[in-house]
Amino acid sequence: MQVTINGEAKSFDAALTVRQLLGEIGLDSAKVAVERNLEIVPKSSYGDISLADGDKLEIVHFIGGGAPDQDDDFLEIAGHKMTSRLIVGTGKYKDYEQNRLAVEAAGAEMVTVAVRRVNLTDPKAPMLMDSIDPKKYIYLPNTAGCFTKDDALRTLRLAREAGGWDLVKLEVLGDEKSLYPRMIETLEATETLIADGFKVMVYCSDDPIMCKRLEDMGCVAIMPLGAPIGSGLGIQNPVNIRMIVEQSKVPVIVDAGVGTASDATVAMELGCDGVLMNTAIAAAKDPVRMARAMKHAVIAGRQAYLAGRMAKKMYADPSSPLGGLI
Repeated sequence: MQVTINGEAKSFDAALTVRQLLGEIGLDSAKVAVERNLEIVPKSSYGDISLADGDKLEIVHFIGGGAPDQDDDFLEIAGHKMTSRLIVGTGKYKDYEQNRLAVEAAGAEMVTVAVRRVNLTDPKAPMLMDSIDPKKYIYLPNTAGCFTKDDALRTLRLAREAGGWDLVKLEVLGDEKSLYPRMIETLEATETLIADGFKVMVYCSDDPIMCKRLEDMGCVAIMPLGAPIGSGLGIQNPVNIRMIVEQSKVPVIVDAGVGTASDATVAMELGCDGVLMNTAIAAAKDPVRMARAMKHAVIAGRQAYLAGRMAKKMYADPSSPLGGLI
């Protein structure tokens, strides 16, 4: 039997009732509503109504929030459309539960994840997926800790094998002190990954020429550093970041260096499409509260950029008209 569910064709070995179908795909019948061939199916009938070949179903549920922004201001990367422009990391938290709460407070829809060996001595130890569901969030495997092109390539190929992810974040680091990107090997790794079918978001220096070259190679997002990774220094070179934004036709995501909410706002006011951060949230005294602050900072910076700031002037310009003074 073949049916269409939410626009996708699905095949099943035998005829099913609505309730059996929901169970088959792992949905709680109490938490969803079902429409069959443009007619709503009453919950009381889920066990009685048998589906037929060719049926078209819509299955919906409640989600948080109301209507999306009226101007449809989405961040889209490689076909992934997100309302949040804040991407967060999953390292340095005291435990996975704190990480989960911070991700929720940030309103993030994409999280970076590192690839590490499983714990053979305790295979039942908690894993990130137990707390941050990859069906709910977009996992972005990265190459954190890779100092050579070969290590980066090996890591991302393993990530694709583990979870099927082809959207990845590439970083090839130069040295342990600065963690600046090793750009020549970054270019070489980018070329190989794109040829292998990966969609590459790339951590890079804030050099507009290098960023343009990466975009021309086919990267789906350019991620110039704001300052060294984990430094919290904020945007150190706003002129270059602005130049990169103006020349780019793919999303520009400031990656690294953000320390507090005002840094995130500055990045967004420069016209960046988003901000990626980890330490700024995880190392805060109250990570969950900081995550919430970062969420609002990114929104405020984006709205200010879209609104267009007033022109800077050398001298004062009174807000109230001077004519008619008493």
